[in-house]
This record gives sequence, structure tokens and C-alpha cells, in this order.
Amino acid sequence: MKASDKKVAVITGGNSGIGYATAKLLKEEGTQVIISGRNAEKVEKAAQELGIVGITADVSKLSDIDALVRKVENTYSGIDLLFVNAGVFTPTPIGGLTEKLFQTHMDINFRGAVFTIEKFLPLLNTGASIINVSSISAYTGIPNLGIYAATKAALNSYTRTAAIELAPRNIRVNAISPGPISTPIYEKTGMSEEQIEGMAQNMGAQVPLKRFGSPEDVAHLVSFLASDKASFITGSEYIIDGGIHINTVLS
Repeated sequence: MKASDKKVAVITGGNSGIGYATAKLLKEEGTQVIISGRNAEKVEKAAQELGIVGITADVSKLSDIDALVRKVENTYSGIDLLFVNAGVFTPTPIGGLTEKLFQTHMDINFRGAVFTIEKFLPLLNTGASIINVSSISAYTGIPNLGIYAATKAALNSYTRTAAIELAPRNIRVNAISPGPISTPIYEKTGMSEEQIEGMAQNMGAQVPLKRFGSPEDVAHLVSFLASDKASFITGSEYIIDGGIHINTVLS
């Protein structure tokens, strides 16, 4: 994206991690950026740091999504990028699942993502881009991620159908599937610092590039897919994981 384009981007879950890094990059490239998130204090802090617009909204609540759309519409005539990034991640083994945890994952990772797109459709400009955040867990059998992975697999399926149906408006719909990325999401799992460190070491050893990805790595992919350079790309799922999903020699 170039400053002369004067494009407008909405990023859900934009106050930290991948969302924050993407907002920062897009702002630097000249895009007008609006971020949203559930925590008002964190959204306001991130917005002030980046010099962008921040709006509090919980995508698990359809009324919040409606309010978010109205606030964006009051300022902007249309948007060019909808980055559906908000999500939750709580590792839970089969047999340990609770109805509440199941519902939370579905409400935010799938239902919230779908209705974010549905409700923003009238505001999307011709030629706009929708980018959904999926996960490599949608393709693999990672222990303790059964429900999280299921929500991402469902989102991938929705992405493909949306790409077909929105093509007449020249709206492109793609998904990105990160592997291990260094973001605060791991700190929100309820695991202890020791457990997180152990998981990080185990996963890091399995990545062929021998490191976790950074939020900035993903941000650059989002920037490309949202740009005119990717104008012939839709209905695709891009894996960005350092090669871990093709590593057949697991430690």
C-alpha cells in the first residue's frame, strides 16, 4: 500500500501481537488504520502509541460489532482492508473440554469472525481485501488444540466460499495460517510461565528455521495480500510457520 492510495483498514484484535504490528506497518505505509479490541484501556494505549483510531469492541457480541461498524461508517465512506485478527487460544486436552471454553472459542474465533465480515460488507469498497487469521493447527493434529483448530478449519472453509461469492464485487478473501509466533496470546492461555517456556522450547526445536516468527513477519504478509500486487489472489490460505507443518522429523 502507498500513501497516495489513502486506503482505510480495520483490524480486529489490533491492540497487541500480530494486529498491533500490522497496524504499525500499514500506518507507516500511509494507510488510515482503525483497530478494535475487547480491553478499552489496552485499545486506547495502542491507538495513542500508533497515532491511529482505537474502538473498543468484543467480537463475541454482535451488538459490539454493530457499534463498531457504525463508528467506522460515521467517519469513513468505505474501507479497503478488513483484517479479521481477533481470536482466543486456550490449550485443552480431549476429555477436559468445558461447555464455556467451547462456546468462547466458537463465539470469538468463528462466529465473531464471520459476523465481523457479514456486518462490514456494506462498507467494503469495490476491490477491497478481507484477510482472516487462521492457524496451522487447522491442518495438523496438535495435541490440546482440538477446539481451537476446529474453529480455524471452519474459518478456512468460510473463507473459500466468501471468496467465490464476493468475487463479482472484486473483493478478495484470503486466510493466513501462522505457526509459532511470539505474541502475548500465549500469556493469556492460563498456563504458567514454566509451561509456556517448555512449550516454546519444544515448538522452537521443531521449526526448521529454528526460531519463532515475529508479529512483523506476519504483518508484511498481510500488507502484501492487501496490496494491488496481490490483485489476482483470492480464496487462498497462506502458511507462515518457518516450515514446521512440513517437518516430518519431530523431536
